[in-house]
Amino acid sequence: KWRGRLVAYGACLESMYTARYRGFDSLPLRQYVFSSMPLEATHIKFALDKNGLKNLLSDLSKLKNPEKAKNYAKFFKTGKGEYGEGDKFLGITVPQQRKIAKKYQNLDLAEIEKLLNFKFHEHRLTALFILRHKYQNERGAARKKVVDFYLKHKYNINSWDLVDSSAPYILGDYLLDKNRSILYKLAKSKNLWDKRIAILATFIFIREKEFVDVIKIAEILLSDKHDLINKAIGWMLREIGKRDVATEEKFLEKYHKTMPRTMLRYAIEKFGEKKRRHYLYGAC
Repeated sequence: KWRGRLVAYGACLESMYTARYRGFDSLPLRQYVFSSMPLEATHIKFALDKNGLKNLLSDLSKLKNPEKAKNYAKFFKTGKGEYGEGDKFLGITVPQQRKIAKKYQNLDLAEIEKLLNFKFHEHRLTALFILRHKYQNERGAARKKVVDFYLKHKYNINSWDLVDSSAPYILGDYLLDKNRSILYKLAKSKNLWDKRIAILATFIFIREKEFVDVIKIAEILLSDKHDLINKAIGWMLREIGKRDVATEEKFLEKYHKTMPRTMLRYAIEKFGEKKRRHYLYGAC
């Protein structure tokens, strides 16, 4: 008898999560479903939750590609003295990882923490994709818990793609209507990835046409020597220009003679030839 009921509960759960993806609050439905589940059904649910991380790792392992892993290791500069020194890869593509993350988006924070601590790059990126799902599906205090978790484990967010795939969508989104002092603290850190988190988090502000903090953080990092910071700032300036070119050019007129060339080139990438020459060489 309970097997038939479980099928019905499964259909109800599917509708519930579909509603969540579409932005509807399904908490009453969720409470009803799980409070009225037969005991056997809850046992199955808990067993699935318990094996979630194990199954995820198994799914990722099936997708590993040694040849791609070698190429990724070169692309992400994992040699001695390079920014990704010592990082290990399985050779799994980003779309494949996104698909796995969606499948296991209900992993709890304790399991995500374990995944973030694994040595393979794809484990950490998949963990961050899951964390994004968790953040997007939560509200209020539960969202703050996700953001606090993110900041607590930022030492594992140690590559530009890990930062770029998470900072705007978790930390940046959370700070849209809150105090942003944490970004200035990160921008003044000596850690490369803290600084990149600070500037990439502002991407969400730019989308909302809020440029003040972006400009201030860019000024803090203006003399930074690392290529990955220069590229990130140039990219954010270019994104400002897509929405308000006057704001971008005001910054460039003030700093184009002193800012790193990589930063400048990224910032003016979409300009016409004449304007690019003006900022690069002072030509009219």
